[in-house]
Amino acid sequence: SADLGSVKRRVNALKNLQVKCAHIEAKFYEEVHELERKYAALYQPLFDKRSDIVKAAYEPTEEECEWKADEEEELTEEMKEKAKVEEEKKDEEKEDPKGIPEFWLTVFKNVDLLSDMLQEHDEPILKHLQDIKVKFSDPGQPMSFSLEFYFEPNEFFTNTLLTKTYKMRSEPDENDPFSFDGPEIMGCTGCTIDWTKGKNITLKTIKKKQKHKGRGTVRTVTKTVPNDSFFNFFTPPDVPESGDLDEDSEAVLAADFEIGHFIRERIVPRAVLYFTGEAIEDDDDDEGEEEGEEENDPDYDPKVGGRAYC
Repeated sequence: SADLGSVKRRVNALKNLQVKCAHIEAKFYEEVHELERKYAALYQPLFDKRSDIVKAAYEPTEEECEWKADEEEELTEEMKEKAKVEEEKKDEEKEDPKGIPEFWLTVFKNVDLLSDMLQEHDEPILKHLQDIKVKFSDPGQPMSFSLEFYFEPNEFFTNTLLTKTYKMRSEPDENDPFSFDGPEIMGCTGCTIDWTKGKNITLKTIKKKQKHKGRGTVRTVTKTVPNDSFFNFFTPPDVPESGDLDEDSEAVLAADFEIGHFIRERIVPRAVLYFTGEAIEDDDDDEGEEEGEEENDPDYDPKVGGRAYC
């Protein structure tokens, strides 16, 4: 009937208003990005000092090392005694450690999302990781952020810096404006690792027996094949122009985006609490409360198994 037609027309008008809202929301997130950049500059001196303490470039003063422990943190006398004996044993074995040894490796091992990517052969390399920094794109540039991994000189590769850059889409998609829920990671690029000869753990050689069709003789051939490693993080799958990915690449990228987001949002800002394990307890508490709420959570983005990126 004509009545229904006129109602439908008005609903369409509301949808057009909704599209305009999505574009205003995009502006809001651009300002959020600017604020993040501004505050990143304020946090950075503190993160730099953290890095200096970790790598023994700076020895904190007595005053800086004072910390009032919670009741829970207070060790029982028995535990203290045991720890003292252990320490004395260790002291006899080696001299005082410098800085905070294996700081970032411990952080990685403490977080399930990251430890799942870690292989045993990655660990000796990650002992040389000295800092992770987040860099935001400049104003006026397409929205992105980079993760910078700083390594001390080591026997595995010649790079002292490995980078991973995530490109964001910060505008509503013209074909689907209502799906806009803040900036979303659209793709990422890694970097080339200059491995020392024989140290590239992202590849392994396997021996295969090959039978000659005519002569029936068997020979052994050596093949180089990809190997599981955290360092594959720096060679993500390419997204073709069409945007069509096979299922495997899609799964790899979805996990990659989640990890990149987690490092940026949680690990870099609160590294010490992941080192001690305190942040993990907090995350577990949050998860406990969130179980079953996710579908109703406006920020929950099932595409990446986490919160929408903003």
